[in-house]
Amino acid sequence: RAAVGSYRSPLVSRYASKEMAYNFSDRKKFTTWRKLWIYLAKAEKALGLPITDAQTLEMESHAEDIDFAMAAEEERKLRHDVMAHVHTFAHCCPTAAPIIHLGATSCYVGDNTDLIMLRDGFNILLPKLARVIDRLANFAESYADLPTLGFTHYQPAQLTTVGKRACLWLQDLVMDMRNLQRARDDLRFRGVKGTTGTQASFLQLFQGDHDKVEELDRMVTEMAGFKKAYLVTGQTYSRKVDIDCLSTLASLGATVHKICTDIRLLANLKEIEEPFEKEQIGSSAMPYKRNPMRAERCCSLARHLVALMADPLQTASVQWLERTLDDSANRRISLPESFLTADIILSTLQNITEGLVVYPKVIERHIRQELPFMATENIIMAMVKAGGNRQDCHEKIRVLSQEAAAVVKQEGGDNDLLARVQRDPYFTPILGQLDNLLDPKTFIGRAPQQVLRFLSEEVRPLLEPYKAKMDVKIELEL
Repeated sequence: RAAVGSYRSPLVSRYASKEMAYNFSDRKKFTTWRKLWIYLAKAEKALGLPITDAQTLEMESHAEDIDFAMAAEEERKLRHDVMAHVHTFAHCCPTAAPIIHLGATSCYVGDNTDLIMLRDGFNILLPKLARVIDRLANFAESYADLPTLGFTHYQPAQLTTVGKRACLWLQDLVMDMRNLQRARDDLRFRGVKGTTGTQASFLQLFQGDHDKVEELDRMVTEMAGFKKAYLVTGQTYSRKVDIDCLSTLASLGATVHKICTDIRLLANLKEIEEPFEKEQIGSSAMPYKRNPMRAERCCSLARHLVALMADPLQTASVQWLERTLDDSANRRISLPESFLTADIILSTLQNITEGLVVYPKVIERHIRQELPFMATENIIMAMVKAGGNRQDCHEKIRVLSQEAAAVVKQEGGDNDLLARVQRDPYFTPILGQLDNLLDPKTFIGRAPQQVLRFLSEEVRPLLEPYKAKMDVKIELEL
């Protein structure tokens, strides 16, 4: 347990999942370095360099037992993190010591490990995103035909359905799903490229045999679980790769912020609420409050995720020639924090979408308050069909609507337009039709059909690869 007298990032200490926190941990990082040194030695041995089985077996037997105190002491002396770990590994592998890191540069372990962490980070995020989409799809299907007020400019507009609105959220999440999958699948391995990317050191080791250098690159790439390596690099892989990865996460952040803002607005209207625990306290001063704190947390962290996008953009733009080291300290922060933050907001959003509460009666009341105004065109058409004059009817409705609006806005009363229509003898021919003319389900267009088609054609097929991981539930803990 970390001392309470020193700072720890809340991303790890308060929010992140264990698997994502481990993915960017020192143990994962440095054991991966050792695995990469083992891959390199095995491939070099297979291609004819004088490396023995005893040396590779010794390295494998010490892949996990890292003396972190020794490594820290070595780094204090050497001011070089990679060489500190080379020395630490060599200390417990005296037989293999002469061939550890043979022909490689620091970026062989540094950049390749980063690419492994990025790949594994996406593999942690994608099932979580799939579960959010699945829960929200179930919600959308359940409420596909429940009418609700639509809003444009945050002013009441034509009706939609609760499920159709959820599909607007889903559509953005589906785009994010495809973006994350593409970013993960586009990742390649840096491989073995040497100090400036020319593979000169390996060409020297293999006495000018280009085929063996290419085969070395291919073998190590395959051992690390990648299908392809970048054919050209400088000392590092292009930092535009980081832009590509983090831009997909920032885009996800924008999506989650929009969804959770909508939930917060609907919570204010008391139409929809996020889950609220039996003993949860909404406010220390106002015991009646049920604040949307989960959605607020998502918005707060999503802003951070979006803001982190500036780091890789600026880093890539200032990498001089084959590389400069001013990327390093920034990337130690921006890469892990982006994945940790995305991990947290997806876990929180899954918790929200698993327990969304809908209040149909409140939604119905809000519809009743606005629907008479929206139904005026239907009333005019019905009167014309009953033999009335369109212009006379329009003027009658205009006057009655203005009177009803004054009651709502100036007196704080309910919308009484329908009662005014019923009292006016002019509308006697259609009084028997008013209930049908004001049925909310006649105002939602094809919303239910759109929901079902969207879910069946675009959402459910996207989730098929993740079916085995759908049953994981999220219990939020602080």
